[in-house]
Formats: sequence, C-alpha cells, structure tokens
Amino acid sequence: MRRFERQADGSVVAEIEDAEVTLLTTLTHQAAAVVGDADLDDPAVQRILPDAYPDDAEASAEFRRFTQADLAGRKLANAARILDCLERVDSGSLTLGHEDVTAWLRGLTDIRLILATRLGIETDDDLGASADPMMRDVYDWLGFVQNSLVEAIDA
Repeated sequence: MRRFERQADGSVVAEIEDAEVTLLTTLTHQAAAVVGDADLDDPAVQRILPDAYPDDAEASAEFRRFTQADLAGRKLANAARILDCLERVDSGSLTLGHEDVTAWLRGLTDIRLILATRLGIETDDDLGASADPMMRDVYDWLGFVQNSLVEAIDA
C-alpha cells in the first residue's frame, strides 16, 4: 500500500494491492468476530471493551450493562464500513470519504489492539511475546496504514 493522499474534494486515496485487500478483509472479519462474541474472559475483548471501574467489579458490571451493546455496535459498524470500502476498491485504488476515514481510524485501532493482545505487545517499544515475526510485521504495517491516513487528513 502506498501512503494515503488527500484529494481536492477532501477524500483520501491510496494504491492497494489485492493481497493487502485480502489481508485487511480477513483481519476486519476476525476483529468483528471478537467484538461480536464479547467473551469477557478474552484479554483482547478486555482491551477493546475495557472496564470503566477496574477496582469496582459491581460498578463495572453496571456500567457495562448500559454501554457494552452500544459500544460493540459502533465497533461492528466501523468494521462493516471498512469491509464496504474494501469491496469498492477499483483498479487497485482505495478511496475513503470523510465518514469512511473515521470508521477506518477507529477500526484499525481495534484491529491493532486485538493483534497486540494476541502478540503480547503491551507498549510501543515492546516486541511482544509471540515468536511469529510475520504477525509482528502485519501489526507494524497496520500502524503504517493508520499513520498514513492520519497524515493525509492532517495535510
């Protein structure tokens, strides 16, 4: 994927390869499955749907009861929008409008947090506990995509 570039109409465009579309599609489906399952014993779910009151289980449960469905619904909507954009890739060109960008930034954050949890990455400098360098490369590439998108909208 090449860096996103801002267009005169406010959209952003990047060249993307078929393999990258496939990878992003797979990762987005997997992230949506994690959110949809909402298994609170899953550390990845705990990271993307954190406790509001970590020191008060009762207050956290009450807060979660009122907010989890809405938050999970928004995360699933972001994933759906990413998938829609990926389906519209035309001749290797990915175009995102303003609302798409917001969904992409939020969705990429969720994907990266889930992947970081699976890799054992706790901080920016942490290489993770995973012995799988390819997945670390995917994590880093997602960071590049996200950073490129931020830079394009800030231009």
